Amino acid sequence: MRSGLLTVAEHHGSAGQAWPRLRVEDWAETRSTLHMWTQIVGKIRLVHAPLLNHWWQVTLYVSPRGLTTSMIPHPRGAFDMEFDFIDHQLVIRTSEGSVRTVALEPKPVAIFYSETMAALTDLGIEARIQSQPNEVDPAIPFAEDYEHASYDGVSARLFWRQLLLADRAMGEFRSHFVGKVSPVHFFWGSMDLACTRFSGRTAPPHPGGAPNCGDWVMVEGYSHELSSCGFWPGGGEEGAFYAYAYPEPAGFSEFPVAPADASYSVEGGQFRLPYETVRRTDDPADTLRRFLHSTYEAAAERGQWDRKALEDQPDRWSHEQTRGR
Repeated sequence: MRSGLLTVAEHHGSAGQAWPRLRVEDWAETRSTLHMWTQIVGKIRLVHAPLLNHWWQVTLYVSPRGLTTSMIPHPRGAFDMEFDFIDHQLVIRTSEGSVRTVALEPKPVAIFYSETMAALTDLGIEARIQSQPNEVDPAIPFAEDYEHASYDGVSARLFWRQLLLADRAMGEFRSHFVGKVSPVHFFWGSMDLACTRFSGRTAPPHPGGAPNCGDWVMVEGYSHELSSCGFWPGGGEEGAFYAYAYPEPAGFSEFPVAPADASYSVEGGQFRLPYETVRRTDDPADTLRRFLHSTYEAAAERGQWDRKALEDQPDRWSHEQTRGR
């Protein structure tokens, strides 16, 4: 891996908010290991948090230091877990004031799993999770996974910076919608950052088909008509932004979307825009904004959503705020 090049890019991203360069092939082994680690932590949140529609209670969120579960309830109070990609440690904090850490360093998934479970036990937190990953094939049980054992801190931090900037842009996009809309959140099953808008209508049952994942999981996730967008660290030289609709309305794939480099993947059933295309533009946030808004319009227009009832301008009270200063 070209660690020197990545370090320079990371420094530039910190100082000038440039979108960092991180080639997928340069961190493939670290990505696979980190994917399994996030599944372990996500499953811990899953067993403690009550069900929310579309599995929103299982996700992770981008934080100022990495990825966090946010607060998780347990019988004696609450705890959280955060992947800190600045100090490179998993931090577990409880409402009783106790803290435990697990180092993020080159180690097998089996060791990370053992250390994380031991830290929870030491804190008096029980977490009996499903012992193997979802949405991957093969699904090696965590306790037996000595295959995935890579961790490059520079790459992990650059990935977090990609997520940080994507989260900011997607959060601004989210603010234009007043209907039912998900948070901007990180799904550890597929390892992508996503935000989903809903028309308010139910959808036909999803056929499922994700590897090592019950079809009923997808039925819950796609129970209502939606337009979803996100970022995935794959699908391009440096990852890709995507957007799709479920169920896909007639004419969706032919809708004119921006920028011109965006294209529709028949195989994936989604619009895609390479991350590197966004990064190289003069205004990456605006380039991404145009992609997010135009692909949503493809779903809303072709699906005949009630846009007047579902959309509004986030600055609608700015005149009152200015007057009150």
